[in-house]
Amino acid sequence: MSQQENKKPGWGGRLSDPGALRELLGRHGFHFSKSLGQNFLINPSVCPRMAEACGAQECAGVLEVGPGVGVLTWELSQVAKKVCAVELDTRLFPVLEETLAGCDNVKVIRGDVMKLDLSRLVQEEFGGGPICVCANLPYYITSPVLLRLLEEELPLRAITVMVQKEAAARLCAAPGTRECGAVSVAVHYRSVPRVLFPVSRGSFLPPPKVDSAVIRLDLREEPPVEVADEAWFFRVARGAFAQRRKTAANSLSSALGIPKPQVEAALAAVGAAGARAERLTLEQLAALSNRLLEAVASP
Repeated sequence: MSQQENKKPGWGGRLSDPGALRELLGRHGFHFSKSLGQNFLINPSVCPRMAEACGAQECAGVLEVGPGVGVLTWELSQVAKKVCAVELDTRLFPVLEETLAGCDNVKVIRGDVMKLDLSRLVQEEFGGGPICVCANLPYYITSPVLLRLLEEELPLRAITVMVQKEAAARLCAAPGTRECGAVSVAVHYRSVPRVLFPVSRGSFLPPPKVDSAVIRLDLREEPPVEVADEAWFFRVARGAFAQRRKTAANSLSSALGIPKPQVEAALAAVGAAGARAERLTLEQLAALSNRLLEAVASP
């Protein structure tokens, strides 16, 4: 029997019909929230591709952030053992109850992904994992969500997310290149990133003002560089990029409260005297982090 024939009942492809979607939302009295960055997918080819590409079949389950009306959730339910979808907007719960009817392997969790105890969630819902993450992330929370997922020690295999096209380029940019930022450093430290495919703005209701892209981050078993303290390393990376127009020395001194001469000496020692943050390679950032840790630890 084919995968199509095995598909569960429910709304499924009808969620990609703008008319059906408007009727559904109108019946539930739902109005789009600009503050929550709500743009629901109506391109019928995107969510099946995301579900197929996220690695769900090799994991204990999938964590989804912001299911919206459930169009991606429904596709994930066809390929995953279990799907936990975290939704902040309580107005969508009656909608999801209808669109995901019959999807017994889906659990919708009310909450803010930035505040939930994710380690506990993974243990309770997926038996400790491993899991993958798949989501159409609202643009305004892309970096905070990815940083949280990458900086916590969760049993993640892969993160497959749709983000703004320009954000996709920044997230996948290698340290030492112009488009790199603090989140790029975390991405490359924890994973091997790649852009999977573009998604036009016309694929959404309502259409956003920018195009999107789907990226996948394959989590590394071991980081490519050694750092003495990972939490400090991520703090150094954020500090280095906190004031992009300034040199790394100025930005780090301000962010970390370390005298500028000490920061300049550490940068010189790793071959990056006078450099801005985007010129620092991952190896240089790791070495810099270790030297600055020694500097703050010494009396």
